[in-house]
Amino acid sequence: MSALLALTALLATILATSACFQSPERSLVLTTTTSTYDSGLLDHIIPPFEEEHNAHVRVISVGTGQALAIAARGDADVVLVHAPPLELQFVEEGNGIQRTYVMYNDFVVLGPPDDPARVSSLSDGPKVFRRIAETGSRFASRGDESGTHVKEKEMWSEAGVETVESEDWYLSLGQGMGGTLTTANELGAYTLTDRGTFLARKELNLIIVAEGDERLFNPYHVIMVNPDKYVQVQSELAQAFIDFLVSTETQERIAEFRREEFGLSLFNPVHLEETP
Repeated sequence: MSALLALTALLATILATSACFQSPERSLVLTTTTSTYDSGLLDHIIPPFEEEHNAHVRVISVGTGQALAIAARGDADVVLVHAPPLELQFVEEGNGIQRTYVMYNDFVVLGPPDDPARVSSLSDGPKVFRRIAETGSRFASRGDESGTHVKEKEMWSEAGVETVESEDWYLSLGQGMGGTLTTANELGAYTLTDRGTFLARKELNLIIVAEGDERLFNPYHVIMVNPDKYVQVQSELAQAFIDFLVSTETQERIAEFRREEFGLSLFNPVHLEETP
C-alpha cells in the first residue's frame, strides 16, 4: 500500500510540474449587448478564437449603455455593441479605440397576432409608435439604456410622443431583450427588438407587425478599451479578437448563423464595409 501511495504522489508531482510548463490560459473580458448573447451568436463564433489563442473570453451580457459604462471604468478589454451615438461618445471621451464595423441586422416591431393598434399596414416607424400611443396599446420596453432602448426612444421622439414613461399602458421593465420578449409574449404587448433575437426565439406567439424603415437599421461595432487610459487592458488579445471578428472565416460563420425555417441569417456580416 505504501508503494502505491508513493507512486500516486509521484504521478501527481509529475502532472503538476508538467502543468507549470504549459502556457497559461489568458482571459479576455468582453462586455456586450444581450442580443449577441441571447441569440446564441457568441456561442457560435467564439470557441475557435479561444482555441486558437489559448484564451477564455469572459462575456458580460448587459444593455449597450451598461456595457460601455463597465468598459469606461476599465473593467473590460473590448466591447461589442449596437448604439452608434453612445459608441462615438465612448470613443470621443477617450475610453475606446479601434471602433470597427462587424455586422448588422435591423429592428422590428413585434405585437400580438390580432394587432389591436392596427399598425401592420404601416411602414413608417414613427407612425407605428404614434398609433400605439394613440390607441393606448400595451408596450413592453427594455427600459435599460440599451441600444434597443435608445432606438425605441428615438422612435417615440420622432413620433411626437414625449411623456410615454408616465402612461399606464407603457411598461418599462429594466430587462434584457430575452426577458422583455418573454414579458411581451405573456401580456400580448408590442415591443421593439432586433431581428436576430426574435428569430432565435421559436416559442414566441408574437409576430412582426412593422419592419423595413431605414431608421430601424441596426449596426454592431467592436471597440477596444483604450490601453493608454487603462493599463490593465489586454490590448494584444483585444486586437486579436477584433481581427478575428472581421476575418473571412468569422464573417462566414456569422452569415451561417441562421433560422433555416425562415431562410434568414440572424446577423449579416459586413466584410469590412464602410463604418456608418
